[in-house]
Amino acid sequence: MSEREEEGVGVLADGGEMPPADDQQRNSESLDEENTLKASFVRKVVEALEEGDTGAVYDLVEPLHPADIADLFELVEADERPALARAITDLMSSEVIAELNDHVRELLVESLPAGMVADIAEQLETDDAVAMLEDLDEEDQQAVLAEMEPEDRAAIETALSYPEETAGRLMQRDLIAVPEHLTVGDLIDYLRENADLTTEFWEVFIVDPAHRPVGTCQLSWVLRTPRHIALADVMKRDQTLIPVEMDQEEVALRFQKYALISAAVVDESGRLVGQITVDDVVHIIQEEASEDILRLSGAGDGDINEPIMLTVRTRLTWLVVNLGTAVIASSVVGLFQGAIAKFALLAVLMPIVSGMGGNAGTQTLAVVVRALATNQLTSSNTLRMIARELRIAIANGATLGVLIGGATALLFHNPLLGAVIGSAMVINNLTAGLAGIAVPVTLDRLKIDPAVSSAVFVTTATDVMGFFSFLGLAVLTGLA
Repeated sequence: MSEREEEGVGVLADGGEMPPADDQQRNSESLDEENTLKASFVRKVVEALEEGDTGAVYDLVEPLHPADIADLFELVEADERPALARAITDLMSSEVIAELNDHVRELLVESLPAGMVADIAEQLETDDAVAMLEDLDEEDQQAVLAEMEPEDRAAIETALSYPEETAGRLMQRDLIAVPEHLTVGDLIDYLRENADLTTEFWEVFIVDPAHRPVGTCQLSWVLRTPRHIALADVMKRDQTLIPVEMDQEEVALRFQKYALISAAVVDESGRLVGQITVDDVVHIIQEEASEDILRLSGAGDGDINEPIMLTVRTRLTWLVVNLGTAVIASSVVGLFQGAIAKFALLAVLMPIVSGMGGNAGTQTLAVVVRALATNQLTSSNTLRMIARELRIAIANGATLGVLIGGATALLFHNPLLGAVIGSAMVINNLTAGLAGIAVPVTLDRLKIDPAVSSAVFVTTATDVMGFFSFLGLAVLTGLA
């Protein structure tokens, strides 16, 4: 038996090592089959915190992966998080802080001493450190920065000077950049001899004397190329440069479009100031997608860790707006009070027309907002997209009209009523298709986020047209 096996470390078939048996046992006690923290484990931690037994808390948490420790902070009550952080100070690594939910991290950082926050920030990549400090009050932010080493403080202050959600906030300042006159051997010697260089990178940036990027050289090329070959002969000159003030959503789209692993960030003069890597972009893609979905519903960030009053304010704002649009729709119904009084069945059927139109509009709206977000829908194909959605609306409206019209005629023995509701269904589906694309495209042209405001306008259009078309046709045909 090998020495590693005697220590309880198993060896996998591919030569890798299995975790020791006691680690596996501890993981099974804390994580369930879905790899999430067990409720019983969380209760043990909370009970130890309440009893003030910090040693027990540390022993319970110590075996956890940094991502699981971050999850634990989200699962305990907000007022218990500072005590948990103090109990496991040695475990509060940069990896844990980077994995924390934004709202949880903000409240936790505010409760920690400035020196401890500064120590954590210095361990983080620049972009993660900025994410940790950017939401702090100005006074707290300056207190933390004052505790940091001058070089780290300068890097974070520079990043904080860029607008939020831009490449400047997202970029990492640690990178490898060398002049183009070097050979492959010179580069390898430089990387080996300078211990202060970053240890995590995928490519080397080649720069001219003005520090403007002129090409990139992947590590695989460096390893496979003879030492005497000049970098200028093997580097890739075509590269995707990211302006420092580019919106992070556009950055993500470029990474997706060009299948990038990393990309250089340049300032207004074209000088290399940082890099963005794909691991940062994956987070942004997820964040932007979730943000657009939640904005369509007016639910704000949709984060269960968001402060209650902030959530109430966000949701209530759009609910009040919706209340106003509901009044507009009801005023249309009020124009036909006489018709409804004569033929009460109209009041029973009219919500079907408006409701189906609202659903159809939401479908179109979701497709269009996504197309705008991913640059699939541009000024060059807007007319084609409108024609496409109108054809879809006519097909869906005709199908639904035949179904509801036929059912109404048979159920109420009134063919005219069936024809009226079927025609109204077609008209409102056309309205839904047109509004579903026209509203977000117009808002986008006006530089207004279509995910935020579109749903209100589309719903109003389908409600008003649904009621107006159905009740108006009923009056015109003499049905009521």
